[in-house]
Amino acid sequence: MSVNINWLRHLKKRRGQRVVTQALRMLRFHKTPFSTLLKNIFEAMKPYDAKFTFPVVASLALKNPALTREIARSGHEVAVHGFKHIKYVYCTEYQQDDDIKKALGAFAELGIPVNGFRAPYNAYTEYTPKLVEKYGFLWDGGIGLNPKYKEVTLPFRVSLNGHMSSFICLPLSDWSDDRMIDDYGFQSHQVEETLKRVIKWASEKHGVVTFDLHPIRIGQPQYINGLRRALAYGTELGGWFPTVTEAVKYWCKNGKWKGDAAFCCLMTGDIDNFFFLDYLKRLV
Repeated sequence: MSVNINWLRHLKKRRGQRVVTQALRMLRFHKTPFSTLLKNIFEAMKPYDAKFTFPVVASLALKNPALTREIARSGHEVAVHGFKHIKYVYCTEYQQDDDIKKALGAFAELGIPVNGFRAPYNAYTEYTPKLVEKYGFLWDGGIGLNPKYKEVTLPFRVSLNGHMSSFICLPLSDWSDDRMIDDYGFQSHQVEETLKRVIKWASEKHGVVTFDLHPIRIGQPQYINGLRRALAYGTELGGWFPTVTEAVKYWCKNGKWKGDAAFCCLMTGDIDNFFFLDYLKRLV
């Protein structure tokens, strides 16, 4: 069965009012140019020496190389978010393998190094972790969303065919910005309060927490101050805000956080559309 047919199965489950509502929301968000969204995030992070990691859909990176390269040029990180934004639960192992291989080829063509992976929609099958290992990724940023890892507070490995994975997984908070903003209609102060609450929990555990904050949402003028104040709060608590790759490499070598930080907070955000047309193409 082709990827396109599998994709139609996904859309069928999301048909009706939900698709229309989400499309209108995305149209409104895309009134702010993506370059402005990235600038807002970069400026919010800078005073706290904080870095963002952006899992990017590779086919879109090829179409928008300047925006993608700007992320790396600004000292932040690009990771793999598939070649197309396709839900892997509707794909065979071969289709997943092909999608990841194409994505790696695309970033190699762009000259952008990538060390990490997050499956589109944070949707994994039994095959996906094996492919993450097969292609030599240092870390995975989506497996940690599984409810069975909800109480995990440190980087971890998963069991693959009787051995522990070569790649590292990170605990991923279920308080993503799409949950907060799209599902619950949070305002900026509510986003801020939620981020602070999770950050405080991570600091008390002296562990690590990963957020999934999409630039198309958190970079908006009405939400960016919530991110900024959460970063200030985390800094006051003694947190470290590196890229995911920096955090994983340091932890694997030292078993603690850089500068003896009280905890580590990883700000990540998937990029699955740079322009509204990118979003529309997923629906047709």
